[in-house]
Amino acid sequence: MFNIFRKKSKQDAKLFYTTDVHSHILPGVDHGSQSVDESLEMLRAQLDMGITRVMCTSHVTAETFENTPETLTAAFNVLKKAIEEEGLPIEIYVSAEYRIDEYWNSEYEAGHVLPMPGNHVLLENSFVQELIGIDNMMFDLQVKGYRPILAHPERYRYYHDRRDRYKTLHNASVKFQVNILSLAGYFGGGARDRAVWLIQNNLCDMLGSDMHNMEHAGIIKDYIGSRDWHKLCEKYNLERRIINDKEFAPFLDQ
Repeated sequence: MFNIFRKKSKQDAKLFYTTDVHSHILPGVDHGSQSVDESLEMLRAQLDMGITRVMCTSHVTAETFENTPETLTAAFNVLKKAIEEEGLPIEIYVSAEYRIDEYWNSEYEAGHVLPMPGNHVLLENSFVQELIGIDNMMFDLQVKGYRPILAHPERYRYYHDRRDRYKTLHNASVKFQVNILSLAGYFGGGARDRAVWLIQNNLCDMLGSDMHNMEHAGIIKDYIGSRDWHKLCEKYNLERRIINDKEFAPFLDQ
């Protein structure tokens, strides 16, 4: 019997959704793409994997990448013009991946938040320890009309043995976005195991590339052509459960 989940070649592997909610494709604003040409190459890789909408979520972090809506919008406009000139059939949207730190606090208080369509905000927790007051902050965001998404929760080691914290945050209407790179083992076995655990326990709402470069693109392309990926999709019915397209459709298809 023909098996639709057979191992696919790198050339024909496609994702089952069309919206990437996490990427570092804007040129020259963080440690992702460093040029327009590199950004276009990454976008072609996205298209090759079936992605036609990309949320450009460049880093906004204290001291390292203190981006503003102005710096991100400027880079976005340059890339959008290049996309139009190249005739690439892909849409991009400007937003950010906000590290929850002192710079975020000042920008948030000043109203300098650049959300995705539908007021979705991608937030990155500290990699050292959970921040005090994160529950209140997530609640305050929602009161103000934002829809928080926690970026790659599988990568925060301090949660690995505290599964209750995952459930508490998720039950407070915080969406979880897992990296495909984590599932591919790029960030180590611990992150991969926790990513699978989040999927198993219905705590993974969205998948993201978190693509910074063409090396990442190649790893993702190889993984989505693997038996492991297709077994995971089939076993946990990811095509039905992952809401990348569904979550944004009301704000994009107008």
